[in-house]
Order: sequence, then C-alpha cells, then structure tokens
Amino acid sequence: MRYLKHILMLFVSFVVLNVWLFRFNKATTYRGGNATNMLEEFMVYGFDKTFLYFIGGLKIAAALGLLLGLFYKKFVIPCASIITLIMIGAVAMHFKVSDEAHKFFPAGLMLICGLTIILLSKRENKTTL
Repeated sequence: MRYLKHILMLFVSFVVLNVWLFRFNKATTYRGGNATNMLEEFMVYGFDKTFLYFIGGLKIAAALGLLLGLFYKKFVIPCASIITLIMIGAVAMHFKVSDEAHKFFPAGLMLICGLTIILLSKRENKTTL
C-alpha cells in the first residue's frame, strides 16, 4: 500500500502541475461550461481573476508539497487535504453550471486520489505508532 500512496502522490502532483502550468490557456473537453481556458472556466463558475490565481497558487503549492511529502511525511496529509477540499469545490461548481458527466471526471478522480492519500497516510501513521 505504501507504493500506492507514492504513486498517487506523483500522479496528483503531475496532473495539477500539468493543468496549471502547461494547459492553463488551452481548451480541453473537461472545462466547465463552454470555457476554452482556465480564466473563462472560473468566470463560468462566477469567480474573478483574483480567485483563479489564489486557487491556482494553492493547488501548485499543494502539488509541490506532495512531492516534498515523498521525503518529508509531514507534508502529505496537509497537502492532500488542500487538494481534496479544492476538488470538492470543483465538483460542486460543475454541478452548479449543470456540466455533462464527463466534465466532472478529472475533479472527481483528483478528489478520490486525495482522499485515498489521506486515508493511506493515516493508516500508515497508526501502524508506526
């Protein structure tokens, strides 16, 4: 199970960093509403540019924290929790704008990965005490 946690941490970090650093201004089939980039997507949800950069900064910091968590365990649960909470919000926003089911997939998958990382970390912490 330890390797599963590490694989999930790498996967979540890669996806978050890819989306926020390389796919920020690119259209995907997963964008909310009819948005063609990240700013338009946040506007579809009713958010402004400041909130976009706040969430982006949090997600990038959490993704980097998960990578650090491979070496320093104390980063894992806080960073996975940030990702999980943001993904709960992302799923809620897709519901709010009545997106098609496939648009929920990335946020839902990241939510499940974040929860799994937290649960595996807590389980690991209990066995080492």
